Amino acid sequence: MPAIPVEYASRRKIRERNKLYYRFNHWPIWIFVFFIAPGPLTFELFERGFDWRMASWLAVVLVGTAIAGLRGRLPGVEPKPYIIRFTEDRPNPLYRRICYTLAWSEVVTFAVLNIAGLAVAAATGRWHLKEMYRWGYFPIAGMLWGLGALGKLPRVKASTQGEGHERRYFYGSVWAVCFAQPVLWLMWKVLPRSRGSDAIKLAVFVGILAFVGNLARLGRLPRTRPIVPGEVAVSD
Repeated sequence: MPAIPVEYASRRKIRERNKLYYRFNHWPIWIFVFFIAPGPLTFELFERGFDWRMASWLAVVLVGTAIAGLRGRLPGVEPKPYIIRFTEDRPNPLYRRICYTLAWSEVVTFAVLNIAGLAVAAATGRWHLKEMYRWGYFPIAGMLWGLGALGKLPRVKASTQGEGHERRYFYGSVWAVCFAQPVLWLMWKVLPRSRGSDAIKLAVFVGILAFVGNLARLGRLPRTRPIVPGEVAVSD
């Protein structure tokens, strides 16, 4: 098995403050995270296009995240980095726990429902994905919200002490889904509707998740290398 490369925190440049462009570049990430939070509406967005409901929700998200960002209450949008020492047992702020809990719920729930919908379509020849999102999204996402509230998810624990490793799991999952979801959307647009095509979509989707997830496990993707504890570093 190939060795997993590590980062030595002592070799990382320490930031006293986050530059304005760095803070601004993180804002759209959290706009997107909160915007797609109502999963059934997001499904209809990709099915039918933008409507007044999504426009209203986007306006709420823009205002809410802008206020939070100006107050330094979004990860990466703080005036200065919160985490400096990865071995330090610091309390994990509420805003970080909320943001990362929401992100985890979307990463997991969208992937699980898409896999289930593709499996059913490939097996039966009928699509029930819309109904799955309508009835299944919030129970699955709600379970993850509960785990986040209990501090049972990476980057959502009460302490930030394990950030050097926990961020690997978060970014690895995000990378996998961010590669797989656009490819699935493209296949949904260009491939014909048939059980054979649905089986191909399922195989490609799961294959990308597994392949990219393994790259992350091996530390071959950005922010997926373990940061060796006991040194000074900065996290966002």
